[in-house]
Amino acid sequence: MSPDHLSTTFAALADPTRRAILARLASGEANVTELAKPFDMSQPAISKHLKVLERAKLISRGRDAQSRPCRLEARRLKEAASYIDRYRRFWEESFDRLDDYLDELKKKKKEDKRHARDK
Repeated sequence: MSPDHLSTTFAALADPTRRAILARLASGEANVTELAKPFDMSQPAISKHLKVLERAKLISRGRDAQSRPCRLEARRLKEAASYIDRYRRFWEESFDRLDDYLDELKKKKKEDKRHARDK
């Protein structure tokens, strides 16, 4: 995934309304009216959010007579998750090293106490 795709994906995901729309679409396709129901905003405002999601290729919009059903396109989400996963592994390894270091400090502290008692 190129950095432009990542930027577009993360920019689209930055908005809580768009994340909620994606969560709704994860359970199946829906039209603009259905997507607008849980929000206190107009259909044109929801349509703007959908355009951002569509430009980021997180959703696609079809044609069904008068309706334009939206559906989730998971490929870009998977690419973003893969990007983040690399950093998750980094942090897990860092935490493992920190755990090892803290264990060493605890052992040293116990040894120091033991040596102090023996004197």
